[in-house]
Order: sequence, then C-alpha cells, then structure tokens
Amino acid sequence: MRIVSGTALAADSGRHRRLAPCRSLIATPRFSLDNALVPPSVIGLVIALIARRYDTQQPVRLGIDLGVIQTLEALPADADLPEDLPWVAPGLIDLQVNGYDGISFNSPALTPDQVRQVSLAMDLHGVTWYCPTVTTAPWEILAHAMTTIAHAIRTLPEVADRVAGIHLEGPYLSPEDGPRGAHPAAYIHPPDWDHFQRLQQLADGRIRMLTLAPEYDNAPAFIRRAVQKGVLVAIGHTNANSQQIRAAVDAGARMSTHLGNGAHRQLPRHPNYLWDQLAEDRLVASLIVDGHHLPPEVVKTFLRAKGPSRCILISDITSMAGKPPGTYHSDNSGEIEILEDGRMVIAGQRHLLAGAALPITAGIANVLRYTEHDFQTAVDMASVGPASLIGIEPGRLQVGAPADLTLLRWPADPAGSIQVVATIAGGRLIAGRIPGDSPP
Repeated sequence: MRIVSGTALAADSGRHRRLAPCRSLIATPRFSLDNALVPPSVIGLVIALIARRYDTQQPVRLGIDLGVIQTLEALPADADLPEDLPWVAPGLIDLQVNGYDGISFNSPALTPDQVRQVSLAMDLHGVTWYCPTVTTAPWEILAHAMTTIAHAIRTLPEVADRVAGIHLEGPYLSPEDGPRGAHPAAYIHPPDWDHFQRLQQLADGRIRMLTLAPEYDNAPAFIRRAVQKGVLVAIGHTNANSQQIRAAVDAGARMSTHLGNGAHRQLPRHPNYLWDQLAEDRLVASLIVDGHHLPPEVVKTFLRAKGPSRCILISDITSMAGKPPGTYHSDNSGEIEILEDGRMVIAGQRHLLAGAALPITAGIANVLRYTEHDFQTAVDMASVGPASLIGIEPGRLQVGAPADLTLLRWPADPAGSIQVVATIAGGRLIAGRIPGDSPP
C-alpha cells in the first residue's frame, strides 16, 4: 500500500485499484445504536457502515480505509437496529457479460468510452469485477474488440478497476446447430494457436478466459498451451464425446460454460456431454439461473449433482440488458422483445430466447427459490466461486481483507427481486449509498 498525490493505491492481483482521497467519501451512518452515533474512532474512515453478515446473519459494524476492512465489530443481538438492515456480502463477480444498454463488445464501432459505460453499469448490480465477453465473429471484429478493450483498460481507471480479464467465447466451437447456439457458423473454426496468440497480443495479454469445444483433434494440445499461459479454459458450445471431454479436462480445462445451454434440443439418454460434465468433479459449471435459460428442476438437479462448490452463477447478459420492456433491433438477432418478466425473445413470439437480460442478482434470488441452499451459498456462487476460478482475491468479511463488498436487501416476498443498496470496490462507494447516510 502506498500513497501517491493524496490517492491511495491498493494492490490487487498484480493490478491496482485507484482509491479516492479519504475526505471525499466520508459516509458515517446516522441511525443510533444504543442511543449513540457511530463512535469517533470510526468517523475518520473512508466508509463506516452497519449491516448484517450474509454468512452468519450477525449484525456488524465495519470501518473501511485505504481499500481494506480496518475494523469489524460484532454487535449485540438486542442492539437498537433498523428493521431493514441490509446484508453485507462480498462484491459480485460476473465472468460473462456481452454488453449492456445497447452496447455490445462485438460491435465493429465499439469505443473505449462504451467499455467504460458498461463497466460503470456493473456497479449498479453489485458487481465489483467482470469479464467483457467477446463471441464468435470475423477477424476484424475480434481484433477491434481486443484492441479497444485493452486500450480502455490501459487508459481508463474506471475500466481497469473493474475488468478481471477478457472472456473469449469462440470461435473454436462446434459448428453444429444446437451446440453452436447463436454463434455464426461462417466464422467457427478449429482451435488455432497462432490465431489465438494474435488476439492475445492485441488484447495486451488480457484474455483470461476462453470457451471452446474440445472435440477437435488438436484441442488437448491447444488447451494445455493456453493453461500454461494462465488462461482459464472452459468447455462450451460442444458436441464432444466422453473421451474428448476427459482429454480436455486432463489437459487442464476447469470449467463448463453455461451448462445446459448451447446444446442440442434432443440428446441420447446416455452417454451425452451433459452427464459427462456433471460427473466430472474437476469441472466447475457456470449456470444462467435467470428463470428463463434453465427450468427450476434442472437448476436443482445440477446443483445436487455438482454441489454448490462446483457451480458458479453468470448473467451472460447481452447488449439489450438494462433496457425497459419493449421491442428493439439487435445486429445479431434482428428484432427482439424484452418481456415484462425480463425474458428476452425473438419478437413476435414468447418462447425462442434471444439472450439474457437480467443481472447476476437474479441468479442469486432464483437459487434461493429453486433449491434448498441458503443465502451464503447462493451469494458465494456469484462471488467467491468465480474469484477462485479467475484468480483474483474476493471481498471477505475480515479485518485486512479487500473492501470489495455489496450491500443487499432480500425481500420477504419470494417473488421479489434482490435489491442492491450499495456497491463498494477498493474501499470506494461506487454505487448507491450507505443506509443512514444523507443523500448527497
């Protein structure tokens, strides 16, 4: 930790989060505790807050300064606390974000400022780290995306402080209808190391995650080289057989991308690539639990088969996420419609999906609705689990831990959505406000 021109820089996974000067973010709660305000010992901290731990349900008082949790005090159960005390949890991490509010990372006109806009939009959903995701496209579009995102990371602190790495989904996928999903068949091809290295060079080495189909003859050797370079390799959009999946995992593949989606409409009872990935304990499954991509029974079955420690949540949101219900034009899908329940479909019908439009918090809420798992487990699937996979330190509720946190409210109504009250990253309040603090 060092101070440069009054700005604290906190080391995080080889990179730095830029922290605002301490005086700019004093946020001391004004509700009383035992008839007293927060004591003077924490008034000078960048952020002071009272919330309920997401893991133990214990009310706590936290003090944050210089990017880390400096104080953490358990409060008595009979303390005079607000009834709607928020939950404090690690900041959320989304490994698959294709765009937001009309901006696509696959756009041939993508600009660094648009990357910044998407990065800042993640704050509103409690996401403190995310992976801009670039999908199968002609070389010119892939190259432009890598160059633009890398430039944004180099020159815009708002981007560098939020991007964990680039996720390249394709073009080394199955060309078959079904597994191919919405990826254009004309640009799908076998893994090509020189092709990947050129993209990685344009990306300044920031491709941290790669989704591919392992049924190609050269896939195991390609996977092995990518893993040696520090890339998280995931299996997805695949028609691989049991032996090919096993070979990919032996070579170092560690994840299944949106398991249950990007698949044939009909599969053999057994064997098939869903059973193989469910049974492989070395694979962590990412799941889109937005209420539309996977039925509740499938989510429950997948979690029972893999266990929550081997499942993570992703949003896989597209460029139309963040838009209100209505009809829009998409360069990839043509006319699409966002329905009142957040389902995004090809316009004119209600069943054929055109992508995802709901944030990762919807997945947390649905895990609680569909399964027997508790709040901590659901939140960890969207924070601690992804952090471990991508190799970054998550926010943790202990003194000295990085202050990457989110404050959440979970309504008593099971049909309600999770509300993000505030997002804190690198010790800075980047979205919402601290309960009890006067609005600016």
